[in-house]
Amino acid sequence: MGRVAVVTGAASGMGLAISRRLAARGDAVALLDVSGDAVDAASGELRAAGLRVIGAAVDVSDRAAVDDALAKTRVELGPIAIMVTSAGIDRFESFTEITVDSWERMLAVNLTGTFHCVQAAVPDMLEAGWGRIVTISSSSAQSGAARMAHYVASKGGVLAFTKALALELAPKGITVNTIPPGFIDTAMTRGAEARGDLPNLDAIVARTPVRRAGTADDIAAACEFLCSDDASYITGQAVNVNGGWYL
Repeated sequence: MGRVAVVTGAASGMGLAISRRLAARGDAVALLDVSGDAVDAASGELRAAGLRVIGAAVDVSDRAAVDDALAKTRVELGPIAIMVTSAGIDRFESFTEITVDSWERMLAVNLTGTFHCVQAAVPDMLEAGWGRIVTISSSSAQSGAARMAHYVASKGGVLAFTKALALELAPKGITVNTIPPGFIDTAMTRGAEARGDLPNLDAIVARTPVRRAGTADDIAAACEFLCSDDASYITGQAVNVNGGWYL
């Protein structure tokens, strides 16, 4: 029998791929996303495939909304054993043009949102003596990225948060790891290319050691493993899914 998982940013891209994989292996999955229409469509698609899922529209920067969604998950699916924090936003702005509002919004979603979701789920894991937490950070937090100081800072915070929490929760049977994706071909990436915020994607692929872009399912495969019993001796790690880029 599967466990109960919560995935944020679950209506598209990496979050949807992760949700699909966890549900397909037998977990009951709560899909959380800021877009109500998109999460309804995603959860409906998975239910039509015979998978046990629910969906909820949630802005992860809103703690009350997170708490409500997790309460709904407990009622409809059961205690939470797995939390995957894939929700995030990005923005390309020169450092001198980053407003305080833009800075604070970036941290509110990417870093504080991760805190909200993990802290709200951990009590169930502590009671069970078993848990899996996977945060989605970014390879840019390891290498840096121009015109993304606020994004890089928020994802760097996720990396550090993951390592600190792993040490605290390890004796309780809970592992905490992060996946910093490299170049992943998603709608968000394609949008950045179209705006001119990223170089031509073919040029990036040509410089990638494995000579292809990553896919959402590449991230989902690594996440599925980290959420398994087989990964019980792995915690506090950044599992770099990046096609061979040296960071």
